[in-house]
Amino acid sequence: MAGAMRGFLLGLAGLVVALGMTAAGGRAYAKDLKDPQHHVLVMLRLPPAHVRAGSDYGGGYGDGMGNSMRRRVVSRLARAHGLSLVDDWPMPLAGVHCFVLASVADTPIEVLAAALSREPGVLWSEPMTFYRVQGGRARVTLNAVDDPLFAAQPAAREWRLAELYRVATGRGVRVAVIDSMVEATHPDLVGQVEVARNFVAGRTAPPEQHGTNVAGIIAAKANNGVGIAGVAPRSRLMALRACWQQGAPPGKPPTTVCDSLSLAKALTFAIEHDAQVINMSLSGPPSRLLARLLDAAQSREITVVGAYDRDLPKGGFPASHAGVVAVAEETSGALPAGVYGAPGRDAPTTQPGGRWALANGSSIAAAHVSGLFALLREHGDSATRSLARLAVRPGGAVVDACMTILRGPGPCDGAGGGASDIRRTFDASRPPLAR
Repeated sequence: MAGAMRGFLLGLAGLVVALGMTAAGGRAYAKDLKDPQHHVLVMLRLPPAHVRAGSDYGGGYGDGMGNSMRRRVVSRLARAHGLSLVDDWPMPLAGVHCFVLASVADTPIEVLAAALSREPGVLWSEPMTFYRVQGGRARVTLNAVDDPLFAAQPAAREWRLAELYRVATGRGVRVAVIDSMVEATHPDLVGQVEVARNFVAGRTAPPEQHGTNVAGIIAAKANNGVGIAGVAPRSRLMALRACWQQGAPPGKPPTTVCDSLSLAKALTFAIEHDAQVINMSLSGPPSRLLARLLDAAQSREITVVGAYDRDLPKGGFPASHAGVVAVAEETSGALPAGVYGAPGRDAPTTQPGGRWALANGSSIAAAHVSGLFALLREHGDSATRSLARLAVRPGGAVVDACMTILRGPGPCDGAGGGASDIRRTFDASRPPLAR
């Protein structure tokens, strides 16, 4: 039965459009989004909470007088540069109060950002950058209520998930999926989403493809008689919508777009609500604001996983940021130093509408590695220790999940062994402080 399903899936592979990532700057995306305005972010210093009277995590962080003063400063700057104030968001983790200004003029947004950065009282200014995940629409979907797809999953074979489940399932580990809307009511995701938030201003939507694809790879239920099993089926998902899916002409795959402010909001939420792993299956240009937040995440021992994009310099951002675990689809060719390969081709996963479909690309590979880190974090490994444990196959950079978890002879070399033997091997391989 498993062999027949594997052959069926391989036959479908040619009919399924791949998932991939591309990115561009704000001006190009403004045209794509039919938005005539260009946006720039202006950062003013936000005093630490202990020096702000009555500070708390409210809309204004309890800093009414300071907030009003900063708004006056930015309003003055907006008038001086012919801009309009459209939004603001205090970000204590980055030590900044971020203001969004819009321009309808022809002045390049990069020139405006540079001019604003020179203004007194401004920490820095940067263009609103945009990130796009190009989602492929599956032309054939797999509804397998009575025929589980576990045996067809690349990770089930390559990573020997059934054996690793005897050691770890990611129980209780909080994984933040910063992506498009996740279908939390999907049969394979019911009860897996601990918290869901929408950080896309003014945009509501039904469940979307890319976020649902990624969530299923990480945390789809195991042994529930339907569909697939996630790499970490007992992890707890934080479904943080920072991206939105756009329509496409018939026959064309939908695109999914994120902006730097929505990503910053989602990152802030994930950090402040104790995510242990953050998955960012997207790529685009560098952002100083996002870089600060990624540094804040790592300072709190949060593992951040990003999708590597071969079409962007250094693999795109956030994958290029120091400390972020950069992941690419393992069969896509030779990988640069510091980039890991993982399963990301013809992987069945969850699809909106309670369906399943095949998915491909670095987005899916990154999701696999996020799930693997959830397995490591279940047993108390810190972000630093779990990264040090990440093992690769000899002669390359492709992740070896079995060796990552077990770090010794036994099930990884085909010798087998009972659950107690696997557990002893795992415990013996872990650093003493991580036990």
